[in-house]
Amino acid sequence: MSAKEIMNKDEMARTLNRMVFQILEAVRGEEGFCLVGIRKGGATLAKRMADILAREGVKNIRLGYLDITLYRDDLSSIHDYPVLHSTELNFDVTGQNIVLVDDVIYTGRTTRAALDALIDLGRPKKILLAAFIDRGHRELPIQPDFTGKTVPTSRSELVDVKLEEDGGTDCITINKKA
Repeated sequence: MSAKEIMNKDEMARTLNRMVFQILEAVRGEEGFCLVGIRKGGATLAKRMADILAREGVKNIRLGYLDITLYRDDLSSIHDYPVLHSTELNFDVTGQNIVLVDDVIYTGRTTRAALDALIDLGRPKKILLAAFIDRGHRELPIQPDFTGKTVPTSRSELVDVKLEEDGGTDCITINKKA
């Protein structure tokens, strides 16, 4: 079966804009907030969100990127030599309102790993979760506060978020697992 496109570039842009405005509404009155993208796709989407916020006149946007590789509970089963990316946070997370950004939420295990990584860096005031695609099948009691699109899938399918920053064209497809 070939890949089925579920979102194109324009739909992705509209969805991301909507999510940013939902986040702004939710954090209104707070002492600011930080965007933290989970490497890899979540980091790119967090950067795009920061750009939208800047265009909307939001000042002093704190943006960071989180590598959760060593916090994964399936690390030994996915690769003998995991590829590590850098965690880049130029602010202290203690006392901050954090919006954690990921491209796809599935079982909830990536989010759990990200929460562990953040807590190791300090004690945020609040952590909210923004997931661009929610494909269901949770194994942990974790739900996003902001969702771009809910896409029912089977466990035999993969959701592929393709981003221009990675050398492709923005689109989201569903594929059968090999």
